[in-house]
Amino acid sequence: MEKHNSELVSVSLDMLIKLAKPAASLKLFRSRIRASHSGGYVSRTKGRGMEFDEVRMYQPGDDIRSIDWRVTARTGKTHTKLFREERERPVFISVDYRASMQFATRGVFKSVQAAKLAGLLAWIAERHGDRIGGQIFTDTACRELKPQNGRQAVLHFFNALVNAETKQTAISLEQVIRRLSHHVKPGSLIYIISDFRGINQTIENDLAKLARHCELIMILVYDPLESHLPAKGRYRFTDSTTDIVVDTGDKQRVLNYQQKFQQHCTYLQTLAKKLNIRLIRCASNEKPAEVLR
Repeated sequence: MEKHNSELVSVSLDMLIKLAKPAASLKLFRSRIRASHSGGYVSRTKGRGMEFDEVRMYQPGDDIRSIDWRVTARTGKTHTKLFREERERPVFISVDYRASMQFATRGVFKSVQAAKLAGLLAWIAERHGDRIGGQIFTDTACRELKPQNGRQAVLHFFNALVNAETKQTAISLEQVIRRLSHHVKPGSLIYIISDFRGINQTIENDLAKLARHCELIMILVYDPLESHLPAKGRYRFTDSTTDIVVDTGDKQRVLNYQQKFQQHCTYLQTLAKKLNIRLIRCASNEKPAEVLR
């Protein structure tokens, strides 16, 4: 029972290793692929000397060199050959461990949920032959791991998730995202798993630069209480040092609270649409594998 309770608030290596099984039925998001090594993805690029994949109806913009003349002659309609080009890309997973993530009223701590999501993504990437790297950041430290191949790279990443660095120098979300843009290479697939507290115009500009050269996916992790306060009553919250009491009988306070969260979500949705990137929402009491599915 004690072990079970500890896994609600902290991350263990055993927990992350066990995610290999649910990850086996999941796939990474795919779209633009710009890397140039060997791996297991179907590229939008078509060319000669690559493995034949399938034939479909010709679409405007298709390379005329890929027209399948035999099928075209037989059907009377123009068909195009598609090819499978094996390519590998670095998968870079940034995980938020700041103080605001050390919280939950249901499910697990947001930080634990973020680690579980990261663990699933790392296992999926490893299965597809991609290089796995990442970034783990707190309020006082930030660590990057260079993308590498294989199970050893996954375990190296998991070890960093379990033993997050702590230092005495404050680091802002702006600095974290700026570091991210310096460490990832063009063509990478980047996941940022966070509650995105503190996001601003400077961060938005850096994300826009990343999105121009990489595949960027933002995963918003939140606690259900953040989106909707409980029924009328007085509720005590503590971080083991400071206590606060919230009176949800104050209708205006409840309304302001809920509007603030909704504005945060709307901002992120608008940003994702503007940058043409994907935004995924995951509550602390949801099953992370189902969210990624």
